[in-house]
Amino acid sequence: MSASSETSGPASTVSPAATLAEAVLRGDSRSLARAMTWVENGDAGAEGILEALYGKRPAAPRVGFTGPPGAGKSTLVAEYTRLLRAEGIQVGIIAVDPTSPFTGGAILGDRVRMNEHATDAKVFIRSMATRGSLGGLAARTSELCELLDAWGSQTTLVETVGVGQSELDVAEAADTTVVVLTPESGDAIQALKAGLMEIAEVIVLNKSDHPGADAMEAALRASLAFRPEAHRPPIVRTVATARTGFEELHQALREHRDYTSRPDVAASRRREKVRARIRHAVREGLLDAWLRRQGLEELLDGAAEDVVAGRTSPYRAARDLIERMTHHGERSNANAS
Repeated sequence: MSASSETSGPASTVSPAATLAEAVLRGDSRSLARAMTWVENGDAGAEGILEALYGKRPAAPRVGFTGPPGAGKSTLVAEYTRLLRAEGIQVGIIAVDPTSPFTGGAILGDRVRMNEHATDAKVFIRSMATRGSLGGLAARTSELCELLDAWGSQTTLVETVGVGQSELDVAEAADTTVVVLTPESGDAIQALKAGLMEIAEVIVLNKSDHPGADAMEAALRASLAFRPEAHRPPIVRTVATARTGFEELHQALREHRDYTSRPDVAASRRREKVRARIRHAVREGLLDAWLRRQGLEELLDGAAEDVVAGRTSPYRAARDLIERMTHHGERSNANAS
């Protein structure tokens, strides 16, 4: 849009968010990438474009892939994308990468691992940095999925780093959660303790040509025995590098999608996901507004100097900040009353 058109005529009433939203709905990948950057960075136009695009197109099924590092999730996602594209399905991929605690940068290597799809106009790949998120990742992931819906994704795949809170967040954002394990992943009971088994709706035993695959599958089935039979996730064996087991995975995902599409199941699941989205948005908005008022960055700078100078520990500094914030809030409430 030229500078003159922005200041004269009907175009002057169209907001940048609305213009960008229209381009995303036309399937423009560059506009989609720009919209995602707005959302990830929390830019001023992010809320406007999300509102403009929400519900404009049917939501694509969202499949989350998580599991321990080294399980072959990226190869699995790339090969499953190949299968979907062979069926003519337009695919969106969000790869959640760990963020460096020192630089704030993410590895963002999934576009390299999925290089064969990079030139396919019907595949959009976005690497998303966690940026140390705790609890907010699900909200951001859902928002990016909504942008992919508007762009025209017919199936959206989300791959997580698979460590800590992130897999629980993405399970909240996905319609189906696939937990990827290997014979080398360790004892299935340990996976159960890590929380992965509770969120699994489909389990993939990847690298199943490796020694120990039979023992690992038996251990997985034993760990699932406590669940009612109707709620035990299927176990699918794959060898992603050999492109085997993907039809079975596709079938397992279809069956879970059929189950979640039942009216009695779909209504309650959608309600819970919407409640979670609203809760995340309210919590994030309130926290950001409150921290800005308290000047948290200045407090953090001072606390960091104290730790570097050896006057306190990071844990003591964090407790001091929490106490200061809590006492300030209590004083504010007392004054208001």
